[in-house]
Amino acid sequence: MSSVLDQRPAPAAAGPRPATPRRRTRVLALPEARWALAGLVLFLAALPLKLLDAPAWTWAPLFAATYITGGWEPGWEGLKALKDKTLDVDLLMVVAALGAAAIGQVLDGALLIVIFATSGALEAVATARTADSVRGLLDLAPSIATRLLPDGREETVAAEDLRIGDTVLVRPGERVGADGQVLDGASDVDQATITGEPLPVSKQPGDEVFAGTVNGTGALRVRVERDPADSVIARIVKMVEEASETKAPTQLFIEKIEQRYSIGMVIATLAVFAVPLAFGSALQPALLRAMTFMIVASPCAVVLSTMPPLLSAIANAGRHGVLAKSAVVMERLGQVDAVALDKTGTLTEGTPRVTDIRTLPGAGLDEDDLLALAAAAEHPSEHPIARAVVQAARERGLTLGEAVDFASVPGQGVTAGIGGCTVQIGSPARLSHTGGPEAGGVVRTLEDEGRTVVLVLRDGAPVGVLGISDRLRPDAKATVAALTELTGRTPVLVTGDNERAARHLAAEVGITDVRAGLLPQDKVAAVREWEGEGLRVLVVGDGVNDAPALAAAHTGIAMGKAGSDLALETADAVVVRDELATIPAVVALSRRARRLVVQNLVIAGIFITALVAWDLIATLPLPLGVAGHEGSTVIVGLNGLRLLREAAWPRPAEETSGRFPGGPS
Repeated sequence: MSSVLDQRPAPAAAGPRPATPRRRTRVLALPEARWALAGLVLFLAALPLKLLDAPAWTWAPLFAATYITGGWEPGWEGLKALKDKTLDVDLLMVVAALGAAAIGQVLDGALLIVIFATSGALEAVATARTADSVRGLLDLAPSIATRLLPDGREETVAAEDLRIGDTVLVRPGERVGADGQVLDGASDVDQATITGEPLPVSKQPGDEVFAGTVNGTGALRVRVERDPADSVIARIVKMVEEASETKAPTQLFIEKIEQRYSIGMVIATLAVFAVPLAFGSALQPALLRAMTFMIVASPCAVVLSTMPPLLSAIANAGRHGVLAKSAVVMERLGQVDAVALDKTGTLTEGTPRVTDIRTLPGAGLDEDDLLALAAAAEHPSEHPIARAVVQAARERGLTLGEAVDFASVPGQGVTAGIGGCTVQIGSPARLSHTGGPEAGGVVRTLEDEGRTVVLVLRDGAPVGVLGISDRLRPDAKATVAALTELTGRTPVLVTGDNERAARHLAAEVGITDVRAGLLPQDKVAAVREWEGEGLRVLVVGDGVNDAPALAAAHTGIAMGKAGSDLALETADAVVVRDELATIPAVVALSRRARRLVVQNLVIAGIFITALVAWDLIATLPLPLGVAGHEGSTVIVGLNGLRLLREAAWPRPAEETSGRFPGGPS
């Protein structure tokens, strides 16, 4: 814990999470988005004309254009799928829409076309942006590095040209060019992108460093231990891509039965048309019966059984600061039965803060005096610890003295003249020779509580100790309790931080299973292990190091405020307002949506069965068949819209009262 204080990174290294540069695909650059937008605009232009009983020549061409722009691509894809002997629901929907238009139900068919075109466009946009973000991750690693030659000369080379055994020089403020081992030098390295640790880590000869991490104030000579193509950063990219491809085939529940239903409906429609003809029926009545059958048997109500509840849940969650990226995501959230939580930036706020101020006997200082003295000495520094100390002093409204002769010494800490005395601040491990039993006892106590400890000396004598910690989110404990109640299983803490800090924080929130010191691949391995046991895992994280696990999990949620671009794009949902308590709330909301889906499927099934039986056994008048079909569609649609109500969102009180809705399922 304490070794992270030995040095002070340059301003370029400040901040716990270097952001991944954004590379955004323009939405309208995607053909799916352009065609869907065109279809939607045409539909919205035709709709009021149709509803106001305008002449057919005003709205019919617009609806025809809607069918073409919104339906040609899914129709073409469906026809291509037939080559593989696959009949998908997209083609079935296009056929049903054309059938509806053929018997005068132009509006219904156009609406069906627009729904499917919009859904396909949203999926294409999400896929493209995830790919952009994965590619942008490579920008974390520097493109060039300084290689040291055997004769001591330096040469600038492309980082990708480095080979195992090369020695590179990493100057203060630079990004490390390759995974390797420190040969010489001492410095802090901000490696939050790899491990998620909130504070820079001290690196000395023999320690491992990772490509893309940010060096502090000391110069390092590093021997390359891995080929750049096999660096941790490169492996993160590969793991995210592989995990995303694995999750790509996921479908909504209703789509899992589309193949059998599609084939059955087509065969049944042909039979309803052909059998009467074989027994001497006239063409027109047989065709009318077949088209009526297609309308009443078409899965419009079944499709709307699924989408309105899920889309309403998405809208409700969005109002409360949770963005679910698709209906599939909203459905999957309700299926989770195990949760893995990251530590830094997820359960904690991700920003170091002063939590403990301990004065030592005989120092003659109170807490404010000690904090003001330390903040004055740290004020010129850009180190995260220094910023935390200065911020604590400002929050108390303390007046800081002027620092003179400021010095930041690698491996030592900072020294400054304050009010005629010399103040030293640094790691107790480096300043222990000036401490005493009182200081040592306080240091051990705070370190046992998971704090990072700063020792303050005045004129060489210890006068106080500061404890620094990444502050726990106020709703962390309630969130863990709510997730435990929902899933029937206590969440697991997975973190790249050290074991002592992880276990101390876990004890505060009620977590017993702690996996600490994990690299990104270790988090993925843990997720795979749980899923191998049949669990559907929800992973919650915020950093680049969490992205592979977010992608590999059954469902991933990213904390939006401090989250890296890669985590935000890779995750299935994003907590925009950084309110941790919204996670169990959205899981409970998803389960409510799934229950409504089941209700709607039952309603739709009853209507379809009754209307189909009527059409086959007797003669179902076309207007009555259309009314029954549209009536069932309206009923399931309105039922699904219930989740738009404010009351559908679980209240915070429910999360902590032992009455959280939608428990283990």
